[in-house]
Amino acid sequence: MVIKFTSNSVSPPVMIYMGVDKVENEDLIKYGWPEDVWFHVDKLSSAHVYLRLTPGMTIDSIPEALLEDCCQLVKQNSIEGCKLNNVAIVYTMWSNLKKTGDMAVGQVGFHSHKQVKHTVVEKKCNEIVNRLEKTRWKGDIDYKQERDARDAKERQKLKKLEQERKDREKKEMLAKNEQKRIQNYEDVDWDAGASRNDEDPGNLSDDFM
Repeated sequence: MVIKFTSNSVSPPVMIYMGVDKVENEDLIKYGWPEDVWFHVDKLSSAHVYLRLTPGMTIDSIPEALLEDCCQLVKQNSIEGCKLNNVAIVYTMWSNLKKTGDMAVGQVGFHSHKQVKHTVVEKKCNEIVNRLEKTRWKGDIDYKQERDARDAKERQKLKKLEQERKDREKKEMLAKNEQKRIQNYEDVDWDAGASRNDEDPGNLSDDFM
């Protein structure tokens, strides 16, 4: 079961989601999307909150208001963190999460600590949390099916782009060959205007006034 929120702090709105418990977090870790950003309270227990980036958005270009939404949400869903000010938050791309067999349920590490970003939530903002809570949706999801559908669409998009690239290259090659042919006068019949000695030069009669 997953809990989804919609952040309207940016346009178009974006989805933020989290698991209901550490067992659910295992599926989120396994079937996250490449465009997901993972948030967690640093050094404290908290929910795993994910932001799904929209096309063109990167972890480095997350709008400040949207970043604040994610941080306030993950802070609110930390038993200890929700009571504190100046709570440190860590976030990184889903692809940077590392899960090994010796880790506890819901526990994760990082492939690269250099790719982990840090920020601080100075105080609790009820206005932000209340706004997000109004958009809350909770339900069961087949994470694998959703990820497979996403990957299928991505493959189809890449296939289309590849075909468009091939068509463009073919068109450019034809245009290049045509230009080359014109420059070399390959369409000119150099004998077309020449007169043969045995041809009739026409009626050159002197019978005129």
